[in-house]
Amino acid sequence: MEKDAYGPPRDEQELSAIADIIAQAFAMPLADSETVVRKNFSESSLRILRVNGEVAATLTLIRMGQFLGGRSVPLIGVGGVGVAPAHRGAGAATRLFHHFLREMRDEGAPLSVLYPATQPLYRRVGYEVSGARYEIHVDAASLELGERSLSLRPMRPSDDAAVEACYRRFAAQHHGWLDRGDYIWRRVRTPRNDTAYGYVVEGASGIEGYVYLVRGLSPQGAVPTQAVKLTDLTATTPAAARRLLRFLGDHRSLARDVMWFGGADEPLLALLREQTYQVKLSMHWMTRLLDVPKSLEARGFPRGLSGALHLDVEDDLLPENTGRFVLEVEGGTARVRPGGDGNLKVHVRALAPLYTGFLTPRALQLAGMLSADDASLDTASALFSGPAPSLRDMF
Repeated sequence: MEKDAYGPPRDEQELSAIADIIAQAFAMPLADSETVVRKNFSESSLRILRVNGEVAATLTLIRMGQFLGGRSVPLIGVGGVGVAPAHRGAGAATRLFHHFLREMRDEGAPLSVLYPATQPLYRRVGYEVSGARYEIHVDAASLELGERSLSLRPMRPSDDAAVEACYRRFAAQHHGWLDRGDYIWRRVRTPRNDTAYGYVVEGASGIEGYVYLVRGLSPQGAVPTQAVKLTDLTATTPAAARRLLRFLGDHRSLARDVMWFGGADEPLLALLREQTYQVKLSMHWMTRLLDVPKSLEARGFPRGLSGALHLDVEDDLLPENTGRFVLEVEGGTARVRPGGDGNLKVHVRALAPLYTGFLTPRALQLAGMLSADDASLDTASALFSGPAPSLRDMF
């Protein structure tokens, strides 16, 4: 019988094996995969499953946060999941996640999020679809807003701390957005195989907005034109929003399309005169509650509401989550205690989209993922109400 071992890579040989798995799993040149493995991640963030001493599967964990209800919840992001071709179809990825989730739970992490290449694997270990990332395209010619009241200049390295503070103020108001760590900021500033140019907008209070953009060629039309892709776009005041859109509109002689990622409720689109834009789903992301009480207490709730919800949770992988809990909310914060009547019965997997507000309790009940009486459904609907959860960043 094959024997499993789990942990970080031990030597250069295992790092090379990880790079080979990533290259094949994501159809990347091996040189690019080596760069991802050796430069973008420290060894402490890589995890592997060894089968009879051979690297069979790998993942990368990314420590950061996620703003939910206005509060930053500590988060373990997962990326770079790959299985060696000779070990596919034998359950290596599932066993890797069993070890990983136990480690993260024991470490004290309340929550994990990932973008799935395939959903059945992650559903088997307790993840469920819990939010969306949208791709936004705007006709550059429609961004002529006549706004130049604030100064705009190229970004300097000395601006980094102020830019990150600007983003955090903005992201805290957007349900589901990341409280970024170093890895996500590297993806914003130095996207693979591209150069991101940064510009800041300054007002009386300092940096009020900024943009990072990458220029490429668009295949549309007989004469090639540019397509402008934004790796980040943030405005914390109306004047900064208009100035940044005007700056992007100034590219209209070169570019037809300006693209960035965000939510379906992108506020900057409200500034446009006409519907000269498209908003389309890019990808759904999945959430896994590692610690039910801790995750519920970590997120924010509507300040004007109070109530108690009696949960009966099942978790066949992390038994500490199985049982009855009472969620008590008041003044925007929650307390969770064991016990209660268990009026709302839910598997930890189905609790994830309720937790983020992606699906309503009645939608989950209709899908057969939750059972509750009407009073509990009404309470849960109120407590987990709010804007749809979205993410700008890919990881």
